[in-house]
Amino acid sequence: MVRANGAVSLRELARVVQTSEVTVRRDVRALEAEGLLDRRHGGAVLPGGFTRESGFPQKSHLATAEKTAIADLAAGFVDEGEAIVVGAGTTTQELARRLARVPGLTVVTNSLLVAQALAHANRVEVVMTGGTLRGSNYALVGSGAEQSLQGLRVSRAFLSGSGLTAERGLSTSNMLSASVDRALVQAAGEVVVLADHTKLGSDTMFQTVPTDVITRLVTDEPPAHDDRAATELQALADQGVQIAVASGPGAGQGPDRPGAADGAVGERRASRRDVPLPGQRRNLPPGNGGSPLRPAPSLAEGPGGRVADLAPRRR
Repeated sequence: MVRANGAVSLRELARVVQTSEVTVRRDVRALEAEGLLDRRHGGAVLPGGFTRESGFPQKSHLATAEKTAIADLAAGFVDEGEAIVVGAGTTTQELARRLARVPGLTVVTNSLLVAQALAHANRVEVVMTGGTLRGSNYALVGSGAEQSLQGLRVSRAFLSGSGLTAERGLSTSNMLSASVDRALVQAAGEVVVLADHTKLGSDTMFQTVPTDVITRLVTDEPPAHDDRAATELQALADQGVQIAVASGPGAGQGPDRPGAADGAVGERRASRRDVPLPGQRRNLPPGNGGSPLRPAPSLAEGPGGRVADLAPRRR
């Protein structure tokens, strides 16, 4: 499966071979010892996978249920009539399919896949950047894409990437993609990162979005035994990132706002709470003209998931 897809998640492996993730993890360690693959957080890749980027056909088959749940939850953060930017990626493509139902929406994107998902939505306006087509992920990159984003201002950006850590933030393995994603961030008042649990703790070559710029992370529920993912989520929360966790694969159908929960990951005490953005996220990028950011939307209880709002640890 790793040779065919370039990467695979432990959860998917356990499902295919019909065994536990504990057993799969032990076997993956043995295969790594033989030099047949490299372990990554929540999965495995071909040897040398730190610098290797999987193409779209490979990525589209990884963590599909998780991406669906994340997209369902993330769509609830988009209001009618908003203007947003959506970056390239298989998870953002899933999000775009759900945004087709949001009336009056304007979506700026450098992704042909995102644009295709919205092409027949008669109430959504799609604005494409310029640039050079990068065939491996069907994205427009280069100076043309970056220049077309200058002077643009939207409410929020939805981005994905190859890895996410509390230390470096969001990262990707391609320099051109990282540069365009940074330009997308500069155009947005808030930054929402979409990343399934297999990307938590993974670090790739080029930093896209520093942690202190990320407003919210939308992710899926990590396995109960995945201490590393829970630790990474807490570390991100300690730095002020709001954590929205999809309650399960395929959860969150419909436009309802995601549910909220007060406490650490795994707790489900319902409450209504908005975490104020840290000070550095209230400062707008240059060129905004001084207009204030609209406050983050309040989150009502719903079936799609929850905002974990992990409290920073007291030191």
